[in-house]
Amino acid sequence: MANGESIAVSRRYTQVVDAHAHLTNELLIGDIDNIIARALVKHVAAALVVTENLKDFEHVIDLYRSFPRFVVPCLGIHPIQCSGTKDDAGIEIMRSVILNDYEGVEESIEDNLDIIGGIGEIGLDFTPRFCQKPDDKEIQTLILTKQVQLADRHRLPINVHSRSAGRKAIQLLKELGAQNVLLHAFDGRASVALEGASNGFYFSVPSSVCRDTQIQKMVKALPLDKLLVETDAPCISPVKGTVNEPANAMVSIEYISKIKKIHLEYVKTITTENAVRLFPKLKDIL
Repeated sequence: MANGESIAVSRRYTQVVDAHAHLTNELLIGDIDNIIARALVKHVAAALVVTENLKDFEHVIDLYRSFPRFVVPCLGIHPIQCSGTKDDAGIEIMRSVILNDYEGVEESIEDNLDIIGGIGEIGLDFTPRFCQKPDDKEIQTLILTKQVQLADRHRLPINVHSRSAGRKAIQLLKELGAQNVLLHAFDGRASVALEGASNGFYFSVPSSVCRDTQIQKMVKALPLDKLLVETDAPCISPVKGTVNEPANAMVSIEYISKIKKIHLEYVKTITTENAVRLFPKLKDIL
């Protein structure tokens, strides 16, 4: 096996899982039937559909009820939120999460434990244009901590955002003793990702890997048994500026195969096996 990778395979998966997508986004939801149909044609059999705010919870749950054989809901609060105001160009102004955003979150998650596959999208985002107030990082850390502890109480996996905060996120997750962790679209150094992998954390490779050298370095450095694939649809498409969708999870499979010089079907099997191990709710679909 290339790169010295030899992994015991318990089941020969031929299907793919999109480990992180926003399918209730306005760019996708109006054409969701066709989007899911295109995914199935590409052998993408399921998607972990994440939320960003409490308002999203109901939308994702409704989508799950419409497509229970494709959608696995993950409920959580993102570190960046809409401010409710727009700039002069009419674009929504984003801000760092505040404590009021967390009101009702834990209750809503606990009300839906029977259907959710994990808690997410949660995490840290220290991008300077969003994280401007003196206590922004402290509040993000507190809200991430609360959601990690909630996941631990209910033995749920977490789907983690860590933009411009990769090292800090991994350090905090380790300190909290977080279990069953997926770091999605990780933008930190490969050496930092390796630190997370050595602690048992998984990393999902977005379909933008075809144009992102940093992610390509991460793929090369990490063992296959710590990789999943994702799209982050409708964001970070393989073609910059276009709308992404779950069918493009196959792009990640193809590039992992190319970078690691491992047969494509083997990459499909292992990344899907990793997804099922991390998110057991997928067993209801695959």
